[in-house]
Amino acid sequence: MSDPITAPFGTWVSPITPERVAAAQTTLVDVLLDHGEVYWIEGRPLEAGRHVLVRLGPDGVGVDVTPTPFSARTRVHEYGGGAVLAAAGTVCFSNFSDQRLYRIDGAAAAVALTPPSDGAALRYADGLLDARRRLWIGVREDHRAAGTEAVNAIVAVGLSGGDTGKVLVQGNDFYASPRLSHDGTRLAWLTWNHPDMPWTAAALWVGDFDGTAVTHAAHIAGGPGESVFQPEWSADGLLHYVSDRSGWWNIYRCDASGSSTNLCPIAAEFGRAQWAFGMSTYAFLSPHLLVCAYIENGMGKLARLDLRDSTLAPFDLPYTDFSAVRANGGKVVFKAGGPGVASAVVVLDASSGYATAVKSVSNVQSDPAIRDHISVPRRFEFPTPRGEVAFAWFYPPANANYQGPAGALPPLVVKCHGGPTSSASRSLDLRTQFWTSRGIAVVDVDYGGSTGYGRAYRDRLHWMWGLIDAEDCAAAASYLAADQRVDSTRMVITGGSAGGFTALRCLTHADPAIRTLFKAGASHYGVSDLLALARETHKFESRYLDWLVGPLSDRQAYFDRTPVRHADRLSVPVAFFQGAEDKIVPPSQTEEMVAALRARGIPALYLLFAGEQHGFRQASNIQQALQAEAAFFDALAFGVGTDGIPVLLFAGARGTGVDLFSVSKLTVRNSSNGAGSVR
Repeated sequence: MSDPITAPFGTWVSPITPERVAAAQTTLVDVLLDHGEVYWIEGRPLEAGRHVLVRLGPDGVGVDVTPTPFSARTRVHEYGGGAVLAAAGTVCFSNFSDQRLYRIDGAAAAVALTPPSDGAALRYADGLLDARRRLWIGVREDHRAAGTEAVNAIVAVGLSGGDTGKVLVQGNDFYASPRLSHDGTRLAWLTWNHPDMPWTAAALWVGDFDGTAVTHAAHIAGGPGESVFQPEWSADGLLHYVSDRSGWWNIYRCDASGSSTNLCPIAAEFGRAQWAFGMSTYAFLSPHLLVCAYIENGMGKLARLDLRDSTLAPFDLPYTDFSAVRANGGKVVFKAGGPGVASAVVVLDASSGYATAVKSVSNVQSDPAIRDHISVPRRFEFPTPRGEVAFAWFYPPANANYQGPAGALPPLVVKCHGGPTSSASRSLDLRTQFWTSRGIAVVDVDYGGSTGYGRAYRDRLHWMWGLIDAEDCAAAASYLAADQRVDSTRMVITGGSAGGFTALRCLTHADPAIRTLFKAGASHYGVSDLLALARETHKFESRYLDWLVGPLSDRQAYFDRTPVRHADRLSVPVAFFQGAEDKIVPPSQTEEMVAALRARGIPALYLLFAGEQHGFRQASNIQQALQAEAAFFDALAFGVGTDGIPVLLFAGARGTGVDLFSVSKLTVRNSSNGAGSVR
């Protein structure tokens, strides 16, 4: 290999093009295991985001189970999850377009189990199979009563089809994780009510079940101040679950007397924020042995847990993110990724510890054209303005063909993760590598309120959303600049959903030291108006702001933290990317902010994508959004021109009420065709 070329940071030619990123954005939604048969759900951007159930064939090649035009995706809670059940040779799935349940037996055609409903008003998720009674048991969300809130319940649907489901458990606002004991006589489930979210307070219940009704329901764990996650029955009839009552999501066992024991009391998180249905971090290998995923000091691990002596034995694996853990007959399957390893479906032999990736979202590990340009993140701690410590992942520029000029520092992209009760991913993501391979550093911030660091860290965001998160993101950027790792004059901030709100909060912050830190920003389907969000968003999150900001009666807190109400503080360009069919953060949120910026003559890019919801799933839209964001930052923050030559930054506003991209064509350099135009 020849010596690297010395070139300004941000001008490096990269093989990780927007086209390549979009093509690699196949997502692994879930992983399932049925008596040794491995299944997964993958989202395909090249098929307009269709979710396809795939079975691993005997030759090691995936075979589609759900044919075109079916898309195995549910809209319960809008975020979905738990759309597919695979058990005893039967597959049941929720189809996105009509939200009906369907059954597939072997190679047979899909058969509808539930009748059609106007506007897909009946939605199903998180099912289990009662094979003896031929029932699908899961969560139903009923939107049939116009003008009222949807009604959630646990229902039983016969596998012969034709009915909407017999209600088994109802009366609370939300339900999840129905689990049937091995003998079929007891049903466990999770439930919670407004204004709680499942990670703030979720309760575990158990009742007797005779196939037609649940009786003698008893509260087992959880409630105010305690979040319970993933109940499971062991083969010997004991109920297990994850609870954060100790301050950490640990695994508990409930004995026949009703008392519970913490099976591995350590400062680690065996649970997750339950944004989607069907989540699983542990599975039984035997009545006394578990395989479990947990996060310790911000790093994910997979281990065997011996329940007899609480011995935790981690597997030696190249992964740091684990989810969808399933086990059967000594075989373990899960989804995993790592700093240099893209997310993949992994099959593990629990005895030998030998693991094989059977499906990956990207082949970059075997592609030297990309493999040599991967930036490996470095975790660091930094002080926050409130005297605490927060965490982040720093990705330095990396491109084997280039190096920066001596004494120069790279621009910085600050990423704000969504949720906000979520965390930065530690898996290889070409969207991040797109920036770093062009000579631009990235920091992914686990601000206060993020998961993976215990309940106290998660609770930092209680009534503090828009304050703690914004302060921590700005503090992370300032820390890197003071440490001479990035150029303090060329920093931008970007985020999606709740992360878009955090980015906009930084840019409209009352503290000028925070809002002038960044030279530009981007919001991907981000929140602009908190009061409008409280009025317009869907049921699952309709009271989330009570916990994040405070009661709606405290209008001042909402006003103070609403970006659009303080657009007068904005002085830098902002790009906005929005799905036209978004029910979580409707387009009106973004459009109000764009109008405020244009009225003040501040450059504002607004791209509205037809057919997209909350998050982009179509390849062409993923590509266009990334191209536009890069060109926007190149020209207006990083000082890089359309031909990769450094240029002077624009000073002040450009035009009045005019979309920047309607009057100029900007390009982002790549190695496939020289430049990809953005209009």
